[in-house]
Amino acid sequence: MAKLNLTIPNLKLNDGTPIPMLGYGTGTAWYKTGEESKIDQSIIDAVKMAIKLGYTHLDGAEMYKTEQELGTGIKESGAAREKLFVTTKVDNDNIHDIEGALKTSLKKLQLDYVDLYLIHQPWFAQSDEDIQTAWAQMEAIQAKGLAKSIGVSNYTPAHLNALLKTAKVVPACNQIEFHPYLQRTELLALHKQHGIATTAYGPLTAATKAAPGPLDDYFAALQKKYAVSAGEISLRWCIDQDVVPITTSSKEQRLSDYLRVATFKLTPKEVKEINEIGQKKHFRGFWQKKFDDNDRI
Repeated sequence: MAKLNLTIPNLKLNDGTPIPMLGYGTGTAWYKTGEESKIDQSIIDAVKMAIKLGYTHLDGAEMYKTEQELGTGIKESGAAREKLFVTTKVDNDNIHDIEGALKTSLKKLQLDYVDLYLIHQPWFAQSDEDIQTAWAQMEAIQAKGLAKSIGVSNYTPAHLNALLKTAKVVPACNQIEFHPYLQRTELLALHKQHGIATTAYGPLTAATKAAPGPLDDYFAALQKKYAVSAGEISLRWCIDQDVVPITTSSKEQRLSDYLRVATFKLTPKEVKEINEIGQKKHFRGFWQKKFDDNDRI
């Protein structure tokens, strides 16, 4: 399949770095439950396929155990390093030695630096001080040039407010579960207040895991209007709100289709309609044990 001549828009992070507004993730479907050292060729092939199709934003994590495959896929793709935006994340096990964790990740990725490094989750913290200490380590690795931008993932307003009390560098982004059935309005308002970008995992949830739901009929109407899938509507809904969606697939046609988000825009009225209908259902696909059933933060 030939690469589509579509340009994914960029969002400028608060440190001036441009981030492509559609990312290819190596978690979820690719997440390894077995030995990390056992190389999965299908992940390498998928990364190469995504790059060939035109994905330049590649999202990984220590927790996924797929950094070796991501690095090999990048190397074998032949893509120029400066044309790619590579993210990875530190897991709780290494939160007390973030520099060591990042250096290990860079070795697996076969890279000298990552474009974005995130603290994967805040659940390690027993106090505000723990959150602040970890963030000071993140600021140190950025100062050394090991990561161009630094941010967090799965942080709630309480976690962010604790971090911001002592931060010298405001996080560039917070990667969270975000879709029409989990809109996180309080959290996104805090992001906007401090210039923190939102990146979204699970952006297709309303059209996949959480279906059937109140949005089904409206998605069907928009699919007909724009001649795209419900998944593409979901991705565009994020982009039209300056949210960067991270998605994944092993299917070349589906990955190619997702790039069609660059060919259309939802109207402000359509975005508002999705927001309003989406609020009729609450669904959280990840970290359910950390939240009350009706907790929308």
